[in-house]
Order: sequence, then structure tokens, then C-alpha cells
Amino acid sequence: MTEESTPESTDIAGQTIAVLGGTGDQGRGLARRFALAGHTVLIGSRSAERADEAARALVEGESSRVDVRGLDNAAAAAGGDIVIVAVPWDGHRELLEGLVEPLAGKIVVDCVNPLGFDKKGSFALEVPEGSAAQQAALILDGSRVTAAFHHVSAVVLLDPAVDEVDLDVLVLGEDRAATDAVRALAERIPGVRGVFGGRLRNAHQVEALTANLIAVNRRYKTHAGLRVTGL
Repeated sequence: MTEESTPESTDIAGQTIAVLGGTGDQGRGLARRFALAGHTVLIGSRSAERADEAARALVEGESSRVDVRGLDNAAAAAGGDIVIVAVPWDGHRELLEGLVEPLAGKIVVDCVNPLGFDKKGSFALEVPEGSAAQQAALILDGSRVTAAFHHVSAVVLLDPAVDEVDLDVLVLGEDRAATDAVRALAERIPGVRGVFGGRLRNAHQVEALTANLIAVNRRYKTHAGLRVTGL
């Protein structure tokens, strides 16, 4: 085991995973994979009814027994042990400002990519705080904020024909125990490896790199991911 390998003591089995914005493609994809790994998953949405519909659709689409429940974002945030933020960038601040209390003390995983789109394609937006993850950390000053899952293809996550996802997930944060837990969570998806990617001040370039991957995917008609060599 190398120095940056996930510690054997990092056991997240049995923890409940909440996905805020879980009715979107990326949120549903992550919810599906963590449910298949045996976690209870709470899909959060502004509409509890819409979240329940998404949860039912995921359950009905799987042959194995999975536990996915739909709630409004506040209830999902309160019920999750690890909470993933997967909302569109334009709703990021508003969502988090309304969930400071239920997210206090929890590991929060921000996977939001602040991107703009024009006729030339996607591009990274400037964020006053530096990145979406840093914005989250400033708002949720009582939470253990990390950044991860920016480069995971929703198409791949939702594809029942894909058993293993060929991908490294970069995990960033200030709290070593929290980043270890999120790396362990990433590795609950078969084929995925969680890799520590630095402190939150390095989150901007990780979020921005998504624009490059979108360009790769469009040019080569694929769903590209990242692998870090030499580990």
C-alpha cells in the first residue's frame, strides 16, 4: 500500500449517500452506482415528487435490490452521511445557503463544474471565490467540504452494459479523513480509483478541465475519463 492509498481503516460501508440535484443525469448516475454498491441513496430535488419519480425509475431499472429514496433537498441533506452536490452551477449558491444547518458537520462532496457554453463550445467560468468547491466551503463553514466526481460521464454511469468504469476520480479537500472517505466512496464504483488531488485551492483547474473533456468527447465521439499514471 502506497502512502496515498485509501487506508484500510476507511470503512464507509453502510453509510447513507445523499445526492442533491439527484434528478439530473450526473446525479442519477452517481445515485445508481452507489445504490448498486449497497448504499442507501437519497435523491434530493427542489421537488420531492420529482425526486421520488427519479428514485422509482432507478429502482425499477435494476434487477438487483437497491435502496433509493426521493426527498426534497433539505430532507436528503439531513438524512445523508455523505452528501454530494450535483446541481447546475446557476443554482449552486442558493441551494447551499439554504442548507447550512442540515449540512453542518457532514462530509460534503461538490462536483459542480462552473461552465459556460457558446457557439465555440464549453468554457470555464470565473468564480469570485476561486471555484465552486471554494464557494461551497465558504458558505458551509461548518461542513467538511471536498471536491470530486467532476469528470465522470453520466452516460457511462447510467449505462447498464458498463460493469466497470475506467476512471480515476481526483478528490480535493482540507480534511484528510474526509478526502480519504470520499476516495473510498469513489472506489465503491467498480473500476474507479480515488486519487488525492490537493487542497481546495486547486479545485478550479479540476473543474475547468471538464471543458477540455467535453471537447475531446465531441471530437472523438466518446465518453472520455482520466487516469493518473505512476501510482
